[in-house]
Amino acid sequence: MKNQPLRGRGSTDNPKNRFSDTHLEYEIDPETGQLNRPKTQILNDHTKNIISTNKSPDIPFDVSVNPYRGCEHGCAYCYARPSHEFLGMSAGLDFETKIVAKYDAPKLLREKLSEKVWKPQTLVMSGVTDPYQPIEKELRITRRCVEILTESRHPLVIITKNYGVTRDIDQLAKLAEVGAVRVVLSITSLDKDLIGTLEPRTSRPQKRLLAVKELTEAGIPVHVNIAPLIPGLTDDEIVPIMEAAKKAGAESVSYTILRLPFGVKDIFLKWLEDHQPNRKQKVINRMESLKDGRLNRSEFGERFRGEGAYGRQIEQLIRIHQERLGLNKKRIPLNCDAFRRPKSDQLSLF
Repeated sequence: MKNQPLRGRGSTDNPKNRFSDTHLEYEIDPETGQLNRPKTQILNDHTKNIISTNKSPDIPFDVSVNPYRGCEHGCAYCYARPSHEFLGMSAGLDFETKIVAKYDAPKLLREKLSEKVWKPQTLVMSGVTDPYQPIEKELRITRRCVEILTESRHPLVIITKNYGVTRDIDQLAKLAEVGAVRVVLSITSLDKDLIGTLEPRTSRPQKRLLAVKELTEAGIPVHVNIAPLIPGLTDDEIVPIMEAAKKAGAESVSYTILRLPFGVKDIFLKWLEDHQPNRKQKVINRMESLKDGRLNRSEFGERFRGEGAYGRQIEQLIRIHQERLGLNKKRIPLNCDAFRRPKSDQLSLF
């Protein structure tokens, strides 16, 4: 019997880790025969290296900070899910219920920026999982990292789909004063019911648009990314999302085509079966038309692209409405010249 959808979770099971021979099965309710809804667990990450270096030519940044590994948002399509397999866990329920928190991230970041060899460059937070996922409200690891970056006036790009980013407006506004910050809000759909199952623990669309408005009013540049664009499911919302982003105050808009690497493919297809069965084949057909007959392309230069006639149609549609709405503002490089090394932990005590 196939597992039924779990309220508040994007995955319904815990698929096998491709690197491990062992496999964890979640508890089954003896009465219903279905999985018990797992609670979120917080695990401690003891890493000593807080800044990750990107080597992919597809990614438009070189360094990033990830305060968390795993993401409670539970997005069914999340391309980062397979990263949990490197920790000996699963890309399924483990990814969204076993969150690894880097409690020492602020301390490590301060130490790194204090090194004489460190040269300021645009730092992305976080690039893998969302720095403002629900547990950030309690743990405030992202907040403390942002405080250090603000103190040192270090250039920062934040990528999130959570209204929680507005809690740090006081810090981000200071970075904006020296041209050293940009926030990227990801918006997948304007349909709150769809988002409720596709991205179960994210902020709903209107809250994200409200975040765009509040950030913009505080003088913080905001870019909206239609991400991911899901062919056959959300591609009819491209123009409405762009118009809503413009109304909220965004200065630019881009898009990213859905990616389904490794086990994400099966997790997402199961989500379609559970929540959008009538659209499943349409999504598959359109994805294959964009990915040379496959559901995923892993080659550099191809992973984020949509090819063929339909790919060109999407690209042209975006470009036309970027120009119509004035959402094609060129993103200028963030300012590195204002950087100053943060005080050491010892000095900050006085």
